[in-house]
Amino acid sequence: MDIPGVLTALQRRARTSGGEPLLTHYDLDAGGRTELSVATFANWVAKTANLIEDLGADSGLVALPLALSRPGHWMTLLWPLAAWQRECAITLDAAGADLAVVGPDDPRPVLPGATLACSLHPLGLGLRDLPDGVLDFTGEALTQPDQSGTLPSAPSAPAWIDGSVVLSHADLAATTPVAGRVLVRPSGALETLRSAILGPLLGGGSSVVVEGTPDDALLAKIRASEHCME
Repeated sequence: MDIPGVLTALQRRARTSGGEPLLTHYDLDAGGRTELSVATFANWVAKTANLIEDLGADSGLVALPLALSRPGHWMTLLWPLAAWQRECAITLDAAGADLAVVGPDDPRPVLPGATLACSLHPLGLGLRDLPDGVLDFTGEALTQPDQSGTLPSAPSAPAWIDGSVVLSHADLAATTPVAGRVLVRPSGALETLRSAILGPLLGGGSSVVVEGTPDDALLAKIRASEHCME
């Protein structure tokens, strides 16, 4: 299965079991818990894909420095699928990119006129008083249609670029499927994406991503309350 197959799996699950959870995000520092059903996650992906098209970045490079600072946030995790839906590759370096995605406190603008700032609010609330050249991701995305077509990408096409490392759609499709509900502690950008989104989509499972520094007792409590696999 290639990465467009991952998008197909998301769309299929949104139709057949859209109310089931796909991604539950804990932000222990902010005290928030956000649960995204399959349908809600798919809706955000579609709106973001349409936004990418509106900004003229189709088949280009989407820089995601947000994945370096907050690899486990739900806003970060939806961006790769939205980019792939528009035949774009994700890069962690903004040099040469058509669009850049940053957090609320990251240096900006990264790319004048093509930088989107994500609030990282648990409910997705937007940002105000942004500098020239920086758009509020939430405000821009929510105005987009709820459905988006998928541009096909060849399995050999670049999907993820990190410095000299270039992974194709076929490389990422080799992610181990996750059939159950798994607890994820964010690590590297790609590792977190595989564990939290790609694996569950390929295997029909779901993830609980815990950001922050919990002790063992709190992690055990979250694992039990969310019915995660051991």
